[in-house]
Amino acid sequence: MTEPLSMDAVEPTAPPKSQWADVWAQFKAHRGAMIASALLAVIVAAVLIGPWLWGIDPTKLDIRAKDMRPIFTVLWDGDAKVGWNHPLGTDNLGRDLLARLLSGGQISLAVGMAAMVLSVVLGTLIGVLAGYFKFLDGILMRLTDLFLALPLLPLLLVAVLLFRDRLSATFGPEGGTFILIVTLVGVTSWMQTARIVRGDVLALKEREFILAARSIGTSPAKMITRHLLPNVMSPIMVSATLGIATAIITESALSFLGFGFPPDFPTWGKLLFDSVDRMELYPERVIWPGLMISLTVLSVNYVGDGLRDALDPRIRGR
Repeated sequence: MTEPLSMDAVEPTAPPKSQWADVWAQFKAHRGAMIASALLAVIVAAVLIGPWLWGIDPTKLDIRAKDMRPIFTVLWDGDAKVGWNHPLGTDNLGRDLLARLLSGGQISLAVGMAAMVLSVVLGTLIGVLAGYFKFLDGILMRLTDLFLALPLLPLLLVAVLLFRDRLSATFGPEGGTFILIVTLVGVTSWMQTARIVRGDVLALKEREFILAARSIGTSPAKMITRHLLPNVMSPIMVSATLGIATAIITESALSFLGFGFPPDFPTWGKLLFDSVDRMELYPERVIWPGLMISLTVLSVNYVGDGLRDALDPRIRGR
């Protein structure tokens, strides 16, 4: 008969990892998401700190320095008009393109973040209400289907034409346009979040801990805030990251079509719009804002993909 093990012979086990520590460990294992996170952090730091470090006013006109090419164009065109104090060149009015690119990034990212918050709040609210309250499910889901069936771009263009002047008169040209674009993008991009949250809430309603909480008389408000919302944070966070990319692309499309911010208020989409007329002579003016939009959206999408893999236990570790 074997002797029982003494307490001294039993090695202490390591404390269990918290849920967020495990999520971070899984996120770090996603190489693409980590590279995208680093790239996104560089872009955000550049547009936030860069204007103070560069110090050139993006709206300053200098006709004597107009149409300068980037400094590296001297490698294949020795006669190119370059200015060493304008490394990315200038536009047809002599405005520094690097300063405008950095300033435009602040506005584009601000629009993306604000519109994402509005979209996620609306989508989460409608999804939770539709999933938890059966009598609201049909109404809210038909409303979601209606928004999904709307032609969004023509709707956005009509709304801009109808409300831009009124809001600009109240909040100023920049503030009114910012409020209008954020509201329009947020109100027209909540549907996917609502559908995802509703599906998760319907599944959670049948779990044992929800039935136990309901049996002891937990109110619907506490049931939603204490039990349902914490368990649907994973899809909400993924939708939030992807919502930033959607908002940036939508704002860029509106600005590119000439329905965005005023001409002296640069965004990445506005820089694209201003560069199209002389794209054959100065192709780099289209490349810079297009590259920033592409890198930002690609980084956000990879971060969202990494969050999805880290937060979903069914595919974790693949």
